[in-house]
Amino acid sequence: MKNYFAKETSRKEFRVTIFGSARMKKSDICYKQVYSLAKLIGKEDMDIVTGGGPGLMEAANKGYKDSKGKGHSIGLVIKLPWENKPNKSVDYYKVYNRFSKRLDTFMALSNVFVVASGGIGTLLELFYSWQLIQVKHTCKVPIILMGDMWQGLLKWIKRYPLKNNMISKEDLDIIYYANNAKEAFEIIKSVYDEFKKGGKNFCLNYKKYKA
Repeated sequence: MKNYFAKETSRKEFRVTIFGSARMKKSDICYKQVYSLAKLIGKEDMDIVTGGGPGLMEAANKGYKDSKGKGHSIGLVIKLPWENKPNKSVDYYKVYNRFSKRLDTFMALSNVFVVASGGIGTLLELFYSWQLIQVKHTCKVPIILMGDMWQGLLKWIKRYPLKNNMISKEDLDIIYYANNAKEAFEIIKSVYDEFKKGGKNFCLNYKKYKA
């Protein structure tokens, strides 16, 4: 994987990152939704990026692989006592010892973020991405919250941080909610169509962020 990061960031491809729990089982409906979404993404030949581990990361990489598309399935693996190697459906991967460098790589590679159900790690990924966009360290990359888990969080954000002027309405402009894979893919596809058009006002992922 030598020079992996430089080579990947130099490729002008559209990439969708999917965040989600490593603990989710194959029988869970969320696993099936992520699998379905990744399969739709793969059929459009977009690239996909995940944490490369088990659970919903595996669902995303497996769904993408089963689509038999022509894009790349990328895993950014974090070295942990219980999670330190990529799942079998990852095409290209890199292993990180620290979350900070790994998070920066997610930001540099991605045009869209999809956040499925998850715990502390998933919440970290969501809020790290959101903050960098808020302070304009990167441009406005859509963040899609997929699934029932996020409805309560969105209500809380509007009731407390927004109502008390701790964030602005503009901070919520990049946040989208999707009930399921179909709705999430419709948002992704609209962003992808704009990406293909190009233009000076569109934020190309290879220019937007320096890790």
